[in-house]
Amino acid sequence: MYWTPAQQLAHLTINGASLRTGDLYASGTVSGPRRDQVGSFLELTWGGAEPVAVGGTTRTFLADGDTVTVTATAPGPDGTTVALGEVTGTILPAR
Repeated sequence: MYWTPAQQLAHLTINGASLRTGDLYASGTVSGPRRDQVGSFLELTWGGAEPVAVGGTTRTFLADGDTVTVTATAPGPDGTTVALGEVTGTILPAR
């Protein structure tokens, strides 16, 4: 990542954002330098130029009606794993 978490926090608060203990903020897509380390569907398809197999079909972008669920875990104390909250959203058509 280009910015450290401390730098991201400083950027938020210097511009007036109020943060409290327990608040979460996102760093954006975290990707690695190799092709197998991409962090988003846009990167995975090289901006739509290279379709990928998803659910028995090939796709380049998400479509209206697609439902996406994101789950994650993080390392916890003494080798345990902490499960983070799940978030699900459905792509709606433009108005």
